[in-house]
This record gives sequence, C-alpha cells and structure tokens, in this order.
Amino acid sequence: MGIHSLPTLAITAGEPAGIGPDLCVHIAQLPLPCNVVVIVDRQLLRERALLLHLPLEITDYPTQAEPRHSGCPSLQVLHMPLNQNAIPGKLLPSNARPVLNTLDRAIEGCVNGEFGAMVTGPVHKGVINDAGIPFTGHTEYLAQRTDSHVVMMLVGGGMRVALATTHLPLKDVPAAITGAALERKLSVIHDDLIRRFAISRPRIAVAGLNPHAGESGHLGREEIEILIPLLERLRARGMDLIGPLPADTLFNPSKLKEYDCIFAMYHDQGLPVLKHASFGTAVNVTLGLPIIRTSVDHGTALELAGTGQADPGSLVAAIEMAAALAGNQHELVNG
Repeated sequence: MGIHSLPTLAITAGEPAGIGPDLCVHIAQLPLPCNVVVIVDRQLLRERALLLHLPLEITDYPTQAEPRHSGCPSLQVLHMPLNQNAIPGKLLPSNARPVLNTLDRAIEGCVNGEFGAMVTGPVHKGVINDAGIPFTGHTEYLAQRTDSHVVMMLVGGGMRVALATTHLPLKDVPAAITGAALERKLSVIHDDLIRRFAISRPRIAVAGLNPHAGESGHLGREEIEILIPLLERLRARGMDLIGPLPADTLFNPSKLKEYDCIFAMYHDQGLPVLKHASFGTAVNVTLGLPIIRTSVDHGTALELAGTGQADPGSLVAAIEMAAALAGNQHELVNG
C-alpha cells in the first residue's frame, strides 16, 4: 500500500507544558502505519525538539511538498498558535483555549472526512478549569461537540474495559447507575464492537456495582433492582451479556479470554486492573462518536516534560489502533 493510500490521522499534542509535545517529537523518529498531521503550535515543537536533542523537520499542512532534508525525521503540522510561549512543567491558563481549539479543529476535520481519525495527547483538566472553561475531560467534551452518547473504553493487556460512569466522585456513582443510562451505554458498546472492531457477536461481561455483586441483596440492591432486569431485557434483544459478576473475580485471566469487553460500573473499578497490565501501552477509545477517537492512557506528566524521559509507547499504540479502526471503517463502507 502506498503512502498516499494510507489513512491520515489528526494528532492533538495536548497540554503544551506537559509531555504531549515531547511524544509528538518522538513519533517523528519512528515508522508509523499511517500519515499523521499534528495540530499544534509549530514553534512549541521546534523548542521541544531542541530540548530533547532530537532532529525534526516541520512541514506545514496542507502541503504536497516533500521534506527538504531527505532522511531527517519530519512531521506535518497544522499550526494552531498558543497565546503565550509554553514552558515545560509550568501550567498557563492563558493557553487553555488554544488547547481546546486544537480539539475543535481535529473534530471538524474528522467529521468532514479530511482525517480518518483523531488521536489526542493528554490535557490538564485543572488548568482548563482555572481558565474559566468548565471541562470534565476529553470524552465528555467530544460528546458535547458531536451531540453523541458516548462510552469510555480502554484497551490493553488483552482486555477491553468500558465504563458506565467516568469522571464522577464515588459518592455520585450509585445515582448515575440507572436502567436507561446503562441500556444506552451497553447498546453503544455492542454496536461499536461490531462496527469499529469487526466483532460479529460481541460477548460482554457486566460487573456488579456492589461487593460480590450485591450478595443477593445483602450488600446492595442495585443488581437485583436495576442490573438483572436490564440484562434480561437486552438478552431478549439478542445481546450476549454475562453478569452481573463480582468485580473482584471478573478479571481472572482464565475468564478474560471468554469476553470481548468488560463493562465496569465506575472508573476505579475497571481501570486499575487494565492499567496494571498495560500501563504505557494501553489506549483510550471513545465509543459512540460519529468519528474515530483514540488517546493515550496517561496524563500530562509535567515533571517529565522536556527531560527526554517520556515514553511514546501509548501514543504509538493509540495511533496504531486508530489506523486499524479507520481501516475497518473503510472496509465496512467499501466492502
């Protein structure tokens, strides 16, 4: 397959004071399964490459020009200027809006078919909120921008783990576990495992909310009153659902191979196990969007920015998965 027939992915570098720009410089040094366009302030990448002592040639996007220095690592960059020069490790609220502008441009490009998928570097939720912009996370922002019902799923360590609730305080989780919300999310997971991951009949394991999945109601009644009736109803519609299962035994290696996906009730029920098995190479995938979006599995790591110690493994994995999902979509549309 020639380079011009490969999918073109948009990459957002994320928080300019964090390791996102470092990772973008690193991937320029590596072979990738697709074409990439990094949406970022070009001067930020130049400065970070100098700090990392890594060669980098920047080609402005859109252009058909070949890099001037054959063999020099290069990136296509869609320039989105910062409001203030970034300093590694120093958060600046003045740059919060430019960070969100890169997301908006990537979304626009994916919706109109300019890009086959978007891959997001880590942002810093705190500094965006400090700038006076309410922001819960990438997943919620993308849902709002595309008017979609979405599900956060991480892939790694031989697992796919999707979440019923994402960035909620633990005290607010039980109220969010409703039949309507879970039905919508399970429908999204089921449909996207078929549509995006080409799994013809997905088998989904569903965790209980309470210890021991409620212990027949003695440790909570959400399983009896919400989960069991819902799963029975969805099975009648043809979904292959197992559970509700106790979360403390759900991730047994001998059982994992029987599931295509695990549906956890809250963030820290499902993700610690997956990240223990695959931190640094796991991928965050947003299901339910009209576009393909993947992301790294880690944060901004401000203390590592500009030091050369950031590992690009998760970004590479996110690019590889986005390219594969874009390929699946191409085959679905044309096949």
